[in-house]
This record gives sequence, C-alpha cells and structure tokens, in this order.
Amino acid sequence: MQELETLSKIECLKEKFYPKNYNYYGKFLKNKFDSKVYKIVVDAGFTCPNRDGSKGFGGCTYCNVDSFTPSQVRAGGTISEQVERGMERAKSHYKAEKFIIYFQPNTNTYASVETLQKHFDEALSVNSSEIVGLSVGTRPDCIDEEKIQLFKKYSENLNVCLEYGMESMYDETLLKINRGHLHEDFAKAMELTEGNGIDICVHTVFGFPNETEEQWLKVADELNKFEIDFVKLHHLHIVKGSKMAWEFKNNPFPLFTLEGYTNFLCKFLPKLKPEIVVQRLFGISDWDELIAPNWGMKKTLIQNYIEKTLEKKNIFQGMDF
Repeated sequence: MQELETLSKIECLKEKFYPKNYNYYGKFLKNKFDSKVYKIVVDAGFTCPNRDGSKGFGGCTYCNVDSFTPSQVRAGGTISEQVERGMERAKSHYKAEKFIIYFQPNTNTYASVETLQKHFDEALSVNSSEIVGLSVGTRPDCIDEEKIQLFKKYSENLNVCLEYGMESMYDETLLKINRGHLHEDFAKAMELTEGNGIDICVHTVFGFPNETEEQWLKVADELNKFEIDFVKLHHLHIVKGSKMAWEFKNNPFPLFTLEGYTNFLCKFLPKLKPEIVVQRLFGISDWDELIAPNWGMKKTLIQNYIEKTLEKKNIFQGMDF
C-alpha cells in the first residue's frame, strides 16, 4: 500500500514539474507572466554591516563581491543607466520581453527607507511598462517593519521578492565566516516578512568546512518550516580576494566535486517541499575569480548533468516530504 502511495506521489510530481524533476524557476516565470522574463542586476552602491564596522570588517570570509556580480554590472553607471543597459542586452541576447529589477550586490536594505525608495523608484521608472518585478538581496538582520511596509506598497503593482542570505543555519559556522548575525535573526526575518504579500527567496551555501552532509540535509527541514517561495542552492566556492582563499591555501579542506554535489542534491531535493521554486541548483562565480572547485564545465552543461542524473535516478523534489 505504501509503495503504491509513493508511486502515485511520484506521478503527481512528474506531472507538476514536467519537463524537469524539480520546481523549476523558468517554468514558474513563464506560467506567471506568460512572457520571456529576464532579471536585470543593479548595483546601487550599498555596503554590508560586517564590512563597514557596524558588525565587523572584511565582510563574509568566502565573499568577493566582484566574483558574483555580472561583468556588465561592474561597468558602473547610474541606476537608471544600469537598467537601460541591462534591458538592451537582454532583449538582443535573450529576446527578453519583461523584466525583474534585481538589486543584488551587498546588502540592499542597509540604508534608510527614504534612500531605498529613491533607488528603487529610479530603477522602476525605466520603461516601467516592461517591468513586472522587484527582487532585493539582503541579510536577515537588515530588515524591519518600516522597510516591510515599503515593500508591501511596491507589491501592490509588482511582484516583489526579498532574497535573504541564510547561508548556514549553524551559528558556529556563521561566526567563523564573519556573517555578523545568528540563525535566530533569520527566523525573525521570516516571521516579519511572511503574510505581507512579499515573496521570500532564501540563499543557502553547502560545503562550509566542519559542516557535515547530515547537517546540510537538515537545512531542507528548516526551510520547510517557513512560508518560503524560492530557494537558491549554492555549493561553496573559493574565490580570489576572499579571506577563505587564504585559509584554503594554508589549510586546504575538501570541496564538492560535481558528482559529489549532484549526489547530495539527490538526497536534499526529495526532502524539500514541492511548493518551493528552485531558482538556482548550484553556485556560480566568474571564471577569472574562481580558485576551486573548478568543474571544467559551462553553467548549462553543469545544469544538464544534474538534471539528467535526477531523471536517470527517478528522483523528484518533495518525494520524501
């Protein structure tokens, strides 16, 4: 009887996720907006509280902002210029029709509400009829009720998403990587954001030294507790210019191989509730900035490898939820 229920569940998930084996972001966008939607990354010049001395200096030990920021964004310019340039590129390269403005580098709520509104309004004023969403990357300790109300106001006309960096759910790791907050701050941010018509995306990193696979699998259980709409899953990268690059050079620790990370996802995704949309399966950084692990493949080939493995093993997101 239980075996039949499992087979029935798998058939339902297969139909829900087709043609993938997980809740794929591209399909979500197409279904929601009925257009080809592209994210335009914007750098508004914010910093982080663990960089400017408020909660520390140097930032997260694994981070070099440039390594995770698209090269066209690093070209600079005003916010409106970045949006215009991004739209033109997305239209010519990817045939994009609609856009989500994505404030990505650093902590994009680490300012007064007045400053935030000024920056967001500037970005959203460029070809506003073509903009369907606003995504804002931030930290769980840089949000409050006043800022939530600002995003709630934007959500009246746009799809608004707050992207929170949880990174690790273990305080020992958060302290070691100089995050400047604890996991309880993440839980408080979820409680504050939920129920306001604002989508929630959570960033996680797997592979921090001294953490175990058992601990990483428990992250799925933790995410399932909250009203989370999206996740971005990353494997740990060692990038040039980061403190962790120095640590890795002097005291190397194991990193994921492509096969090892794929095998991990084959255990993790079945535990993740099927309603959560997966925006990213693995980490991405600039080739010129990457030290390790170098899997020797372009993004599309890595994605294909992971997806083909899930298909071959008949593994679906949420099958064990």
